[in-house]
Amino acid sequence: MNSTVITAAIFLALFAITFTLFNPLNLFTPLPIPGSKDHLHAAHLLHVTGAVGPESLVFDSLGDGPYTGVADGRILKWEGEERGWTQFAVTSSNRSDCVRPFAPELEHVCGRPLGLKFDKKNGDLYIADSYLGLKVVGPAGGLAAEVATEAEGQPFRFTNDMDISEDEDVIYFTDSSTVYQRRQFMLILLSGDKTGRLMKYDKSTKEVKVLLRDLAFPNGVALSKDGSFLLVAETSTHRILRLWLHGPKSGQVDTFAIVPGFPDNIRRNSEGQFWVALHAKETPFARWIASNLWAGKALLKLGNFKQLHASVAKKPHAAAIKLSDEGEILEVLEDCEGKTLKFISEVEEKDGKLWIASVLMPYIGVYSL
Repeated sequence: MNSTVITAAIFLALFAITFTLFNPLNLFTPLPIPGSKDHLHAAHLLHVTGAVGPESLVFDSLGDGPYTGVADGRILKWEGEERGWTQFAVTSSNRSDCVRPFAPELEHVCGRPLGLKFDKKNGDLYIADSYLGLKVVGPAGGLAAEVATEAEGQPFRFTNDMDISEDEDVIYFTDSSTVYQRRQFMLILLSGDKTGRLMKYDKSTKEVKVLLRDLAFPNGVALSKDGSFLLVAETSTHRILRLWLHGPKSGQVDTFAIVPGFPDNIRRNSEGQFWVALHAKETPFARWIASNLWAGKALLKLGNFKQLHASVAKKPHAAAIKLSDEGEILEVLEDCEGKTLKFISEVEEKDGKLWIASVLMPYIGVYSL
């Protein structure tokens, strides 16, 4: 009997024991969040016709948009109810095969834009393409140009999210793993991979510097209002890390908050508070997997992507957490049953509304506060 079969057998045996200790119906049920308001099902949907997975969204300096990147490699712009979505930019020139809304096997060819941020000084749109690295396109759109693809001789494997410091003229961004690509994100979670990096790109010198390494699925990035610290979501550990950029704690890292699920992007509102989108809330099973690394590795040998994803996000739903500038949970908004929103990846607050993105669904949600 080979080691794979032995591992699988041990896993199944212990899994059966777990089932006897817990109600099977509750094992995969997302844990309730105290004080949560189940209101997000009231969101209005902007369907992204012919596309899927608007993971991040951003408005330009005129307030137009939002702009969003979708799974086939395009950046789309919302032109209002009458015109709908129009193509603004692409991250790859190799688009002859990029005709399906969702084709993970072609993401490295077509590109997969994730985090988006406008440079307010010149209107350039910076794009974190998970396969093609850091990109930029001018205010007129078109084909994005390459900005950076490696740091310290190590190519980016999973470029994810960013924020821009206008004062310092630098871009802070994450590379979620040096081993796995975006379409393998479940492998990062289940394998215990800690090869992610937080980096800084200096626009004047065009140099990339690694600020933090050995991170567990670093994801969303957001600067504080005064620029004194930077937040980084560590998806695998449910932590929001804080890296102090200035002041007496400069260079130090601490835990800003622990959130009740798998955090994706972080976005700051005009008051200096932070919205964190949870891809999925924590379940008893996901908690058990996280504390038993061998079980996650065994799962990798037993299932395909959909099965693995379902094991930690069995019940599709939506959850958004608002944090103070001190890391306190101020508000929790949910669509507990996933009636309208599911698998959200970003929450952008603008003019009394929350604009809500999703890495897997074919729409953006708009919720009035």
